[in-house]
Amino acid sequence: MTTSFVTCPLCEATCGLAVSHDDRQVLSIRGDKEDVFSGGYLCPKGTSLGALHTDHDRIRTPLVKRDGEFHEATWDEAFALIDQRLTPLREAHGPDAVAVYFGNPSAHNLSGALYLRVLAKALATKNIYSAGSVDQIPKTFVGGYLYGDAATIPVADLDRTDHLLILGANPLVSNSSLMTAPDIRGKLAAIRQRGGKVVVIDPARTRTAERADEHHPITPGTDAFLLFALLHVILEEGLERVDELSPHLAGLDEVRVLAKPFSPEAVAARTGIAAAEIRRLATELAGADRAAVYGRMGTTTVEFGTLASWLVDVLNVVTGNLDRPGGVMFPTAAAGQPNTRPRSVRRPFRHGRWHSRVRGLPEVMGELPVATLADEILTPGAGQVRALVTVMGNPSVSTPNAGRLDEALDSLDLMISFDVYLNETTRHADVILPGPTQLERDHYDVLLYQYAVRNVANWTPAVFEADVPQEWESMLRLVGVLQGLGPDADIAALDDALAASMARLNGVDLTDGRTGPRRLLDLLLRAGPYDVTLADLESAPHGLDLGPLQPRLPEVLSTESGLVELAPDPIVGDVPRLVAALDLPATDRMVLIGRRHLRSNNSWMHNVEPLAGGGNDCSAQVHPDDAARLGLVDGGSCKVTSRVGTITVPVVVTDAIRPGVVSVPHGWGHDVAGTRTEVAARRPGANSNLLTDDMLLDVPTGTGVLNGIPVELEPA
Repeated sequence: MTTSFVTCPLCEATCGLAVSHDDRQVLSIRGDKEDVFSGGYLCPKGTSLGALHTDHDRIRTPLVKRDGEFHEATWDEAFALIDQRLTPLREAHGPDAVAVYFGNPSAHNLSGALYLRVLAKALATKNIYSAGSVDQIPKTFVGGYLYGDAATIPVADLDRTDHLLILGANPLVSNSSLMTAPDIRGKLAAIRQRGGKVVVIDPARTRTAERADEHHPITPGTDAFLLFALLHVILEEGLERVDELSPHLAGLDEVRVLAKPFSPEAVAARTGIAAAEIRRLATELAGADRAAVYGRMGTTTVEFGTLASWLVDVLNVVTGNLDRPGGVMFPTAAAGQPNTRPRSVRRPFRHGRWHSRVRGLPEVMGELPVATLADEILTPGAGQVRALVTVMGNPSVSTPNAGRLDEALDSLDLMISFDVYLNETTRHADVILPGPTQLERDHYDVLLYQYAVRNVANWTPAVFEADVPQEWESMLRLVGVLQGLGPDADIAALDDALAASMARLNGVDLTDGRTGPRRLLDLLLRAGPYDVTLADLESAPHGLDLGPLQPRLPEVLSTESGLVELAPDPIVGDVPRLVAALDLPATDRMVLIGRRHLRSNNSWMHNVEPLAGGGNDCSAQVHPDDAARLGLVDGGSCKVTSRVGTITVPVVVTDAIRPGVVSVPHGWGHDVAGTRTEVAARRPGANSNLLTDDMLLDVPTGTGVLNGIPVELEPA
């Protein structure tokens, strides 16, 4: 028996695991007690890696579609077909006729982190889409305009804070997001044990809310009103503490003016939180020695997601808690973090460099909002999307108005998918290219360590040898096709050219003996802010502790002014729309929100046997008052209808949900024909994104609204 130490690649917590195995059989998975970051913590997802490794539904050889049926093919056959069909399509219709979509798992994959950009560049298309525009784009948009780079996002210094205000997040279940922090339960408990306070603002009494000092059930989608009211109180009553930060700030006077209409009394009816409570929350936040405000899905995937995300940061600034121990701070990742590069080579963030063809939605971070992908496929004319490449994503389940997108995928001339499952999306593909299991590939969290609450670095070599090419090899082979080199391009030569380019860009020399992601990661480490190489990480199987977060102003900034821009036009230009919404009459319609479960993260996790059950199911949670009013019965079924669709789900009556709200988890809907996910099909649930409206967006970024969607409920 051998024990290998790995970093769990399934969510943002990056927990260290001890995997005991014999030959290719996983015998046990435990938390690695010596891991420098997680210290032995693990959740049910981590223990499922063995089941994922042996999942008999997993695709292990390329699949090609002939006469509507999938057939196994060799890798040469698959790429010959791609070259035969993709090359003439691009020649006839141009590069924008091919779109690419990459999903959430690509962020947890070293090949994805390092090679996706190369693939996108080779495609040379403006039609780039990702799960980001149904997740976090407002947050990165705000980071870009306030601090100069979309990857510059301050995170809560959980180990030293005294007061944590959480909005629209359930980190005890999600394991946190855009805040890499293993054992969040222990960290929140430690805040309270040292005399601090945890306050949760959420329409549902989540597991996080149950363990907090206070829970305030807000009306979904009104976080921006509440945050502005907190800011109003702090500024009107002279509670701000910006003396130390003031040399680094621009736009505070404009923020004062913008906050004036949002008194607690003005927003109380909209938010469902009493004015007196809002004033108390503001006073306690401002008065805490060390405080942090943290917002996630409930603040980003709403109608005013950009404003809510911006106000989170503004509150951290005006309370004096930006770049301060115990407040919110900027991590210093060991590799690949743009804001650790010399300021002279950093360019200020900009968006809207191009717009979508049909609806004119803006580009953000080189991507268009996925809510308009179906428009681009279904609308004839120059630039119409005729082919799609999906990379580790399931947009038929995870994007707004998923039913319309699913129909659009069926109309494509060509679809290529990098995926290990025949799922709701890949069933439309003409070619499916599988990759290795999580235990058959090297791993390093290039992206997630940029949001870690402590500076760490941990390298995981593959536990088992893969019996399929690594994703980076398949991506480079597709790059060869796109560059006109044919289906048998020299992958090694392409990889050498990429490594040489990266070495020049980062000002380091190439070294011999490594290839692929290992070589690229070593280049990034050697160009990074620490005296660390991949060899150092290889000799530290439990990771390297690089220390607590440190103040980084002003060097972390890359705005044109060199200051924190508190009132950039692309953000504050949306404030008048929020002011106008203050006067809108209250609605008595039910509104839909999402829900997370510890045993679930993405739609593909529903096919993992150990994660099935344990409360991980698809149901509609409603308050007893709403159930009585609408004739719904606990254990019965109900129809939930929005402007774009209807689903039928079991009813759970619970006082853990605010009246007027129905909660349905995302990622379900495994009852469509043509898939090969046996475990998921036994518990199909319903796809909540059949209800989300592709026309209801956050205006500055085009991000889909997944929380606060008007719906009608009736017994089924």
